[in-house]
Amino acid sequence: MTDTLGVWKIASIADAARARAAVDHAATTGAAPALERARLLASLTERLRRCLAHGAAWELLLEFRPAATEPGGRLDVSLRPLDPSAPRPDDTPLACLLTRPPAHTGRRAGTALPEALLRADENTAAVLGLLQEQEKLVELHREELHQTNQGVLALHADLEAAALAQRELLQAEQNARAEAERARSLLTFLGDASAAITASLSHDAILRRLADLLVPEYATHLDVWLFEEESDGGQAGAVREHTAAAVVAARTGRPQYASDRPRGLPGIGDLPPSALSPTRPVLAIPLRARRLVGVLTLTAPGAAGFDADTSVMLIELARRVGVALENARRYEQYRDTAETLQRAQLTDLPATPGMRLAARYLPASQGMNIGGDWYDAFRQPDGSLLAVIGDVTGHGLHAAVVMGQLRTALRAYAVEDHSPADILTKLHRMLRHLEPELYATAIVARFRPGEERVVWASAGHPPAVVRGADGTVRTLDAKPGVMLGIPVPCTYTDHVDELTPGSTLVLYTDGLVERRAQGIDPGIERLVQAAGTLGTPELEQDPDAAADALLKPLLYDSEHDDDVCLLLCHVMTGGEHDAEG
Repeated sequence: MTDTLGVWKIASIADAARARAAVDHAATTGAAPALERARLLASLTERLRRCLAHGAAWELLLEFRPAATEPGGRLDVSLRPLDPSAPRPDDTPLACLLTRPPAHTGRRAGTALPEALLRADENTAAVLGLLQEQEKLVELHREELHQTNQGVLALHADLEAAALAQRELLQAEQNARAEAERARSLLTFLGDASAAITASLSHDAILRRLADLLVPEYATHLDVWLFEEESDGGQAGAVREHTAAAVVAARTGRPQYASDRPRGLPGIGDLPPSALSPTRPVLAIPLRARRLVGVLTLTAPGAAGFDADTSVMLIELARRVGVALENARRYEQYRDTAETLQRAQLTDLPATPGMRLAARYLPASQGMNIGGDWYDAFRQPDGSLLAVIGDVTGHGLHAAVVMGQLRTALRAYAVEDHSPADILTKLHRMLRHLEPELYATAIVARFRPGEERVVWASAGHPPAVVRGADGTVRTLDAKPGVMLGIPVPCTYTDHVDELTPGSTLVLYTDGLVERRAQGIDPGIERLVQAAGTLGTPELEQDPDAAADALLKPLLYDSEHDDDVCLLLCHVMTGGEHDAEG
């Protein structure tokens, strides 16, 4: 409930003074705090001054709004013009909290004007007192703030020192991490590069991979000087020019660094700039295995040259390259010897009346390239032809030697006019006795003049393929005997199949049809399809071209990791009168 304490009309300064005195009296009797009372009166005075400046008559309304539960309340002072059309500069009521109800002033406020003037000084004194107390508090806080500032400054100095130390530690850690990451990167590169280089046993492939690995990240150019090639006359008798660093490295067996600024790299000699590369440093590293095989010369990718870590990595890589090159050289010598031995075992095909023969031997496109595959064809005293194809397990000289032994033994057994099955039985016993750790597959076929059939026996060998005179193709799928040399006794069986004029018997080793990812059956099916495309005129006029045509769809579109032997035995349609081989 609102209690109206009074209403005053204000048209002059005197009216304003009496109204102000009335508000002062109400605030004083309502026990308003001195500071609140002074704030209220100051605001009221300012508002009265603005009202008088407008020149119209105003009305001041003084009201008390009691609190709901406490004895005090709120004193509200409102000013509004008596003329509704007059402007209202500010009609928001002024308010002041009271601790008890104020005394009613009515319209006798003029009698309280002297008291209001005296209380104005009291209000000012109260405000000044509060200001003095606040100044003391401010001074106290200023001193506390000064002490705090001193502590903050000292703390900032400590924090700055700690931050500097932390930055230095962080930088040191980042540098250590960067060095560790670079070392890891160099080791990873060394491992990957070593695996790529040692995966090949070819000089040319090793050098190509080395160039691909080092250029352009570690060198803008590299040169490999191999002493053995130069002693053999090089390529087309060309004389190669080498840097002085490479020559010194070859003479001393120690890496050399040629640059206008000595680097003092560990284990590396310093030389003046190279005449062949005056603007960029050159690093010459000996290639060493059990002997010094050459020098690797690298031109730096930038003017800064090679750092210590990179130089150590390159020296180790060069050591592994030297070993790989030496292994490749020894392998090539070993391969050439074995291949020469194996090819010496492959005989020329005999001229046989009524037949055309063609054979192909292809070493593996990967790996050692030397295996135990062989073919043979020879005539016997009774005029019959014996055709043989076989495969000794394993690769290398040992397999080639065993293959030669089997070929020689087979010819010896054939002189005694044994059947294909008897020959294989004797070979089986011989291999079990001489080479218990090696096995072999073989198929032997006998053709007699005037007989339109072939007698054959197989020891674990892939089935032969027959192309008939009408172009149909079939496999000789009778169950073969065990592989030669298997540690079990075995007596092989002869099989007889029709082979009319115009027909072709295709003998082959598993390297022609077997692929690791697919097995052997899909390859045999491809061979059957390829044999069906051959024509009888082609087989009789140019059996060698027919053999190439048969190989092409099976091998030339992919690499093979085993040797391949192929033997074509074609029965002429013209009978015995054509005796060309």
